[in-house]
Amino acid sequence: MHLLLICFILVSVATTGFELALRVRQVAYVARHRGAVPPDFADKVGLEEHQRAADYERARQRLGMAASLFGLLVALVWACVGYDAVFGWIQEMVPHGLSRSVLFLVAVSAMSGVLALPFDILRIFGVEERFGFNRTSPGAFALDKLKSAALSLGISVPLLYGVLWLMQRPGPWWVWAWLGLVLLMLALMEAYPRWIAPWFNRFTPLEGPLRARIEGLMHRCGFEASGLFVMDASRRSSHGNAYFSGLGRSKRIVLFDTLIASNSEIELEAVLAHELGHFKLNHIVIGLVQTSATLFLAFFAIGWLCKQSWLLPSFGITQKDPALALAVCVLVVQMAAPIVGIVRNWVSRRHEYQADDFARRMVGAEPLASALVRLSRDSANTLTNDKLYALVNFSHPPLPMRVQRLRQAAMSD
Repeated sequence: MHLLLICFILVSVATTGFELALRVRQVAYVARHRGAVPPDFADKVGLEEHQRAADYERARQRLGMAASLFGLLVALVWACVGYDAVFGWIQEMVPHGLSRSVLFLVAVSAMSGVLALPFDILRIFGVEERFGFNRTSPGAFALDKLKSAALSLGISVPLLYGVLWLMQRPGPWWVWAWLGLVLLMLALMEAYPRWIAPWFNRFTPLEGPLRARIEGLMHRCGFEASGLFVMDASRRSSHGNAYFSGLGRSKRIVLFDTLIASNSEIELEAVLAHELGHFKLNHIVIGLVQTSATLFLAFFAIGWLCKQSWLLPSFGITQKDPALALAVCVLVVQMAAPIVGIVRNWVSRRHEYQADDFARRMVGAEPLASALVRLSRDSANTLTNDKLYALVNFSHPPLPMRVQRLRQAAMSD
């Protein structure tokens, strides 16, 4: 067995082991604190709600453990025998050329998706159903999957043809592939609110006093949007949320109908002020730059690895094809994903605090704190998280820390 393959196996096992250890810590911590609501939230969250959130978190973590172990097994099978076997099978049916290479990558992606499907079903119709969050039917779930697959194929197949064609040209192909992907990412941000999102959900213009209130907030913040919309999120789940989408003139503010149903107008204004803060503080631009820089480093590594004659033999692959090299490179480069994820989460948590502070100055600390507590309670998010687990995995600071920070800032105003 080649040293590179041994390293890949060891890193994959170690990474999954660390993830499982963190999940075990989280489950144990939540279980230890299940019996009492944190004192700062005793007047907002009942004991029964707190215990339900603890049980929900433990159920999600246990399913996540199973999914992680299965994901590790799938990755090792792909690395050790899967890629060579699938490519050999396709090679017998399709003649040499770009189409064979693209078909191989599409087949690998499709097979990986099918293998992960049982965990999606268990999450939605098992955990989410058990705790009363699921509102989708098996038919709607299947239709969503088919739509997602069609959309993925429509985007990825032309992209793969372009990347594989560039790989066969002289020069730094990876620079052009990276630039094309960044441009595609920007184009999709523009296209998503106009053409993609309506394919999955119905969006209706927001009307009434709430619209006037939000327009007043936008005016105070100096923000312009192409529209205010309500999304029929209740078709699939009872979880509430709000988001902004698009760039430039296509920016839209979208509120889940579940969020509107469970929050007061001042709380909704506070939630949207937080989201506006991300735009006003350039967090969206910073995120795009971070993503582009990460992709640049990934493509640089892939571009170098693809030129190494030892790459494919290191994984026991006997055939030669740019698609095989690309698939193996992605596996190798993904070994850095956990470290990149920790750094990105750290930056994201800082941005969340900054957006909270922006909302506090626009609307007030208490409305935002009240909205955050209500969102957490309605979504059964536990108030008691293991610190190490949160440090590694959370893109948002734990709720108690956010509320405490808001109230301390309000006292110093």
